[in-house]
Amino acid sequence: MCSLAALARGCRPAAKPCCLCWCCCCSCSWAKWLAARGAEAGPGKKPRDAGPHEPLLLDGDAPPSLEEVRGWGQSFERLMRSAAGRKVFRDFLRGEYSEENIMFWLACEELKRESDPDAVEEKARFIYEDYISILSPKEVSLDSRVRESVNRNMVEPTPHTFDEAQLQIYTLMHRDSYPRFVNSPLYKTLARLSAPEPEPAAPAAPPAAPAAPLAAVTHHGAP
Repeated sequence: MCSLAALARGCRPAAKPCCLCWCCCCSCSWAKWLAARGAEAGPGKKPRDAGPHEPLLLDGDAPPSLEEVRGWGQSFERLMRSAAGRKVFRDFLRGEYSEENIMFWLACEELKRESDPDAVEEKARFIYEDYISILSPKEVSLDSRVRESVNRNMVEPTPHTFDEAQLQIYTLMHRDSYPRFVNSPLYKTLARLSAPEPEPAAPAAPPAAPAAPLAAVTHHGAP
């Protein structure tokens, strides 16, 4: 079994049967775990909320209004509260090769909604391996203090294990990516900010007075 420090350096223990300890290798995948959780719900029960690896909008969802879209450019918090806004922002981040930031944020939000202790440990381990481990291609950028805090919290994971890390990534997106998003052609097109406003029509010129007939012109001093 890898120690906490060794795991932070990328250690991976030998494969063992599926377990709940975050620091042990588990043979089940995230997809298998989601399928199992879906099976537990049974037919006729309300499905679980969409996770970070699932579509944020489903077919048939009403598109956001123009007013809502323009609101995304006024407040980052408003953008992140909107499912449609998060999807558009995620598409933008994908183009900047930083999609992992919002994926990590969404995974943390899902973890905070979890109440089952076994599921909390399982999800926390996946989040650590996907976004915190230095060997992950989706590793998010955290400072050493926050990374050490996460390592301590992973000894006994809770729904709030990644709160500090989530806040740091949220702040990074707000300060770094969000201003570029608001000024991007993608957002301006959606918000219809790039199309010029139609100019008011100029008032019509009054009709010109008709010219006087030549025969009607009189010459002063004529006999």
